[in-house]
Amino acid sequence: MNPVYAALGTTIFEHMSGLARQFGAVNLGQGFPDGAEPGDVLEAAARALTEHPNQYPPMAGLPELRAAVAAHYAATQGLDLTADEVIVTSGATEALAAAIFALVTPGDAVAMFQPLYDAYLPLVRRAGGVPRLIGLQPPDWRITAEALAAADGARLIIVNDPLNPTATVMSAEERRLIAEFCARNDAIAICDDVWEQVMFDGRTHHPLMAEPGMRARCVKIGSAGKMFSLTGWKVGWLCAAPALSSVLAKAHQFLTFTTPPNLQRAVAYGLGTDRTRFAAMTASFQRSRDRLASGLSALGYAVLPSQATYFLSIDLAASGIAMPDHAYCDWLVREAGVATIPVSAFYAEAPVTSIVRLCFAKADATLDAALERMQRRP
Repeated sequence: MNPVYAALGTTIFEHMSGLARQFGAVNLGQGFPDGAEPGDVLEAAARALTEHPNQYPPMAGLPELRAAVAAHYAATQGLDLTADEVIVTSGATEALAAAIFALVTPGDAVAMFQPLYDAYLPLVRRAGGVPRLIGLQPPDWRITAEALAAADGARLIIVNDPLNPTATVMSAEERRLIAEFCARNDAIAICDDVWEQVMFDGRTHHPLMAEPGMRARCVKIGSAGKMFSLTGWKVGWLCAAPALSSVLAKAHQFLTFTTPPNLQRAVAYGLGTDRTRFAAMTASFQRSRDRLASGLSALGYAVLPSQATYFLSIDLAASGIAMPDHAYCDWLVREAGVATIPVSAFYAEAPVTSIVRLCFAKADATLDAALERMQRRP
């Protein structure tokens, strides 16, 4: 068996969800929203299923979706992408895999920020890359010039903005530092931008691709699942200049090859409709964020800022809880009946062990039930 995968254990998400089922816990560990699915987009998918062919669509994606993605980014982020620079994938994780497999040559150093999305490391190792891990620290989780300099020599850097699990958004200074890092090292940036539409308090996404000198150095990854709260659809895309996208397409061709055509048509429809839907979605998530954050604060928990994503975190040490995050999460699900995620699980080395992540993209009743149970302390 391939040692990269044979050595992997049970994911923290599978572990905590299993405990949640076993103990009848309120599950704030799983990162998907309750009851936010857009009916008109669902209806568009249903119509497309019966009114259009269901055979293989083009490998790079339906022309209407590729054009809709390019138009969306032109209108919302000022990018000058063409439809030919967009490749539709079966979710953003497949897009990540295609980008990593296409761009990493065995022995290449790949810079990544910890805490990190759990797919990055096994994909990089499977491609033969050598991880260069850059640790970020709470409460601000900021990227510094010194931290980036320690990763000099990397041929690629993976950037998640907004960052899951920290729920932070990169500053203009951080984007500038990463652009300088890429120029200094002649490196490509794989930009995992899946949370670009789920940002709060008036924030808007500023893509690394728009930084000076980065148009030809970036692979931008997006997710319809996050944009439309339809995580199970697994529709994503890669955006890159032709010199990169031509190779990315070859890697995609031998992964999933293509993505269900009715879902592609529905996403194209959704991207072409009134964009106020995204503001309404984020307003709803922001209200849920504030409900959970204020409830936790009232119970004496130290809540870290949440600028984006479906998540917020609590600082155990600052909350007066003298337990590492893994032990606390285990206690909380077994004794109080609430499932959460220890942020140390998002580290491969030198983890921060005092931060716990909770998902607030849930119904009010679910959040209130969790708060009631979290009155208990170890």
